[in-house]
Amino acid sequence: MSGRLDSLTSWHADWSGLRAAVLGLSVTGFAAADTLAELGADVLVVTEAAADEYARLLPVVGARLWQGGLDAVPAELVDFDPDVVIASPGFAPQHPLIAWARETGVALWGDIELAWRVRDKVVRADGTPADWILVTGTNGKTTTTQLAATMLAAGGLRAAPCGNIGVPVLDAVRDPAGFDALVVELSSHQLWYLGLQAGPDRVSPHAAVCLNLADDHLQWHGSFEAYRAAKAHVYDHTRVACVYNKADPATMRMVEDADVVEGARAIGFDLGSPGPSDLGVVEGILVDRAFLDDRQHRALELTTLDELRALGLSAPHVVANILAAAALARSLEVSPEAISDALRGFRLDPHRIEVVAVGRGVTWVDDSKATNPHAAASSLAAYPGAIWVVGGLLKGVDIAALVAARGGAAKAAVVIGADRAEVVAAFARHAPQVPLFEVDHTQTEDVMARVVELAAEAADDGDVVLLAPAAASFDQFASYADRGQRFAAAAREWIGKGSDDQHDAPSLPSGGA
Repeated sequence: MSGRLDSLTSWHADWSGLRAAVLGLSVTGFAAADTLAELGADVLVVTEAAADEYARLLPVVGARLWQGGLDAVPAELVDFDPDVVIASPGFAPQHPLIAWARETGVALWGDIELAWRVRDKVVRADGTPADWILVTGTNGKTTTTQLAATMLAAGGLRAAPCGNIGVPVLDAVRDPAGFDALVVELSSHQLWYLGLQAGPDRVSPHAAVCLNLADDHLQWHGSFEAYRAAKAHVYDHTRVACVYNKADPATMRMVEDADVVEGARAIGFDLGSPGPSDLGVVEGILVDRAFLDDRQHRALELTTLDELRALGLSAPHVVANILAAAALARSLEVSPEAISDALRGFRLDPHRIEVVAVGRGVTWVDDSKATNPHAAASSLAAYPGAIWVVGGLLKGVDIAALVAARGGAAKAAVVIGADRAEVVAAFARHAPQVPLFEVDHTQTEDVMARVVELAAEAADDGDVVLLAPAAASFDQFASYADRGQRFAAAAREWIGKGSDDQHDAPSLPSGGA
């Protein structure tokens, strides 16, 4: 069967009758099943749970569904004898179904490999499919993906952000409108599956970036080394630009070790003065010294820190994301002027260092998207001296290093979540001087009301309360968005209760919002 699979590198190849098992039926699994059915494959979807909408649609698109427990390999999957298994990103390497596929030698793809193989369904005027730009990192992926797509569009290119950002790549490649470029956000889970590629036509992006690397998803990968190895696959077979973070040596080593197309360049970025082939900051001006002929002696201005501050985009980690996105856009010849124009209209997503309430002398900042210590460290750097709301589900990550590095500067800490004990122990060991408040409420609707009550007691006029949990939300909330919304609602309710004696709103620190 490997011979036939090797030939399936185009939408226009003969996919008919291919036995394809799709694992999982979320948005990604459904996109894979829908695509394969449209191609004429024989599709069986195997899942533990399925939304009613997707379950109803599967027979309409021509796929079959098996639903039940997945602690062992279902007999129905074995009897189906698939030629290829396409796994949704949530299936970890140690999952029984993934182990079965690898042990039996069945081809195992992720949705990204399938999308690459059929990327030529809709082509550009010159007959070529859209260029791919890949974005990963422990933090900043979504913001950088959105920034890059916005910059490409400002430069006159038809660009779509897709992948882990929410729109499956398989939906983007099948969009009849077509695109010049796809900016693909990739999780470490998706990249692990990319590392399994064995066919002749492997994913080969125009440009790629790993923004940073820190402990995350260790339970899924099994170790930090495995997590790092997965992230490094973002650079595999890059054709033009391997963009890396000069402030994070791990990303530089990834580029040095990457198997790339001959001629691909290493492009660095950080907040310091750039060398040739880098982007950086000089006297408050963001500049490009990589994509111009005389880069030994000149630099091109992209924007200024003053302009970014006025737009609420001057937090250091946001500036780093802007530089990374600009490097990706410049690799496709987007002009500096277009990049500057794009930034003027760009807004961060909700729950990313978002000021959600100001009143009674206190500013409330929602960075619920900070679901790991690395992201929370950036938030704490933007708001030194804040009252820190921290905790949740730590996903096997040790929070002690973050508390040691940043916790001591907090005015107080309010600890929430299932893994509170680990957070409290870290403060006792590394920042015992910081006043600590625990929220032991187990009912979701009660948690944030108590958080706000305790934070308000600790706050003085001019203080900031920062929700930067450094942990996942699923122990107590439906999502990080739900967590942030409840925080904002509770803060506004507290302000409303004291509206008669509100203080003047404090000025925000540079880099906020």
